[in-house]
Amino acid sequence: MDYKALVSTIVNSLVTKPEAVQIDAEKDGEGVLRVLIHVAEEDTGRVIGRRGATINAIRQIVRVSSVKGGDSVEVDVADSGERKAPAAE
Repeated sequence: MDYKALVSTIVNSLVTKPEAVQIDAEKDGEGVLRVLIHVAEEDTGRVIGRRGATINAIRQIVRVSSVKGGDSVEVDVADSGERKAPAAE
């Protein structure tokens, strides 16, 4: 399953600046895929939601998707200061 694409699809439908969305996914040493969402500063609240409801819903969707494949996936929103330079393709 492409969890990066799944999160990207969900997040792009929520934000006002989809061109600023960047999704990073890396496996850590324990085999957990960590998906980090970068959005424009003004869209951070849209992705997190009131009391974290939106990001928790995104996490739940990814968790349910990962159960069948036996994968371990964690999703988080980057602080506005954490934005990486876009990767060269």
